[in-house]
Amino acid sequence: RNIPPIHELLNDNKIVAEIEQHNISYEEAKQSLQDTVQSLREEILNGEFSNISVEDLFDLVIEKTLKQIEEHKMHNLHSVINGTGTILHTNLGRARLATQAIDHVVNSASYYSTLEYDVTTGKRGSRHDLVERYITNLTGAESAMVVNNNAAAVYMVLSSFAKNYETIVSRGELVEIGGSFRVSSIMEESGTQLKEIGTTNKTHLFDYEQAIHNDTKMIMKVHTSNFYMSGFTSSVDREDLASLAQRHNLIYYEDLGSGLLYNLSDQGITDEPVVKDVIAKGVDLVSFSVDKLLGGPQAGIIAGKKEYINALKKHQLARVLRVDKMTYAALEETLRLTLTNQVEQIPTLRDILKDSSTVQNEVMVFLEQLKDLNQLIVESLEMKSKVGGGTLPEVELDSFGIKVQCRVQTAEQLSQQLRTCSPPIIVRVENSSVMIDFRTLERHEQDEIKKALQAINNRFK
Repeated sequence: RNIPPIHELLNDNKIVAEIEQHNISYEEAKQSLQDTVQSLREEILNGEFSNISVEDLFDLVIEKTLKQIEEHKMHNLHSVINGTGTILHTNLGRARLATQAIDHVVNSASYYSTLEYDVTTGKRGSRHDLVERYITNLTGAESAMVVNNNAAAVYMVLSSFAKNYETIVSRGELVEIGGSFRVSSIMEESGTQLKEIGTTNKTHLFDYEQAIHNDTKMIMKVHTSNFYMSGFTSSVDREDLASLAQRHNLIYYEDLGSGLLYNLSDQGITDEPVVKDVIAKGVDLVSFSVDKLLGGPQAGIIAGKKEYINALKKHQLARVLRVDKMTYAALEETLRLTLTNQVEQIPTLRDILKDSSTVQNEVMVFLEQLKDLNQLIVESLEMKSKVGGGTLPEVELDSFGIKVQCRVQTAEQLSQQLRTCSPPIIVRVENSSVMIDFRTLERHEQDEIKKALQAINNRFK
């Protein structure tokens, strides 16, 4: 009964000032007040605020409403600082774009563009042509096209060429990707009949041979890029599968997942297959993600023999699954940087290739500048970074960072405080300490962390 009516709250000077200052509609302010009052009513019924005065209750409603309005004004999608050391953090947006790619996106979004216009002929062009030459040069494929992600690529290939027919795939390759999406489920949705062969840990060439019959249309190999299996295992080489498919007039399709275009084996990081080497083995079609090891925007690339790519370009799904001008702009520049061997400009590859001594030096400089902390204990620590994003599961990169402990708060509480900073700082909590890996941090982000730690420390002086 002591909760003030909405019309009285709307006339409060603070609410009126908020409406006028930030150009908030009367209805929006009213809705925020109603939400606050409803929430407060539930709290009171649950036994909270039993001794609160009418005046304090009025002030509490105003305070909560103003806070809610401020939160509503913020973008739901905003930047965060990734201190986890996971380079391709799926929950945090995976690959960061190169500065050049961002500039190309902004330019393409700001003006009219040649998305589907040929300036030479003055006639309609095709968006498929925008990046195809880059992809074929990098992969050695005859042709290529872009769709909105690799799951879409898998769906489109299977639906186009194997719908109502059988597709043979090894049981050990039926992986589950992020968000509980399973390759097997995507395959079934495409209309193909899934023919599972072999066992979880071993599949042989004769398993494929025995499964082929009149209804077989495709052999599919799924690269297990998001998990690593060792021990008593066996799989069939792609050269043998390509040869088998050719003998039986079948399509051989490989889902590469991560889509590595730059050879990381030279740096001793991984023996992940490079797309160009896979194409050279006689594969008819491959597909892979753009926002993983390629370091570009969310998209999927399908590359391979021209006859199959041409058929996909004419398929009705090509329009359903196509990407927009901003994705093409980011992808074009990312591919151009890769083609011209400027991969150090691509944040994903730069961070993977970054030497641990470089990261350690950044930590040392950071600690030298961090002064007068009496409530926080901060020290350098050797760490292991992950590539993440469902890629290179067996790879751990030597790294450095800081371990932070608070004398008056738990690690979880400290982590929560860092998440409420602007921008939010995302960390790991291990062994009752906050861990911040510097491999994934820009210099200006390190400065933000420094300010945040000093501010938190000062609260407890």
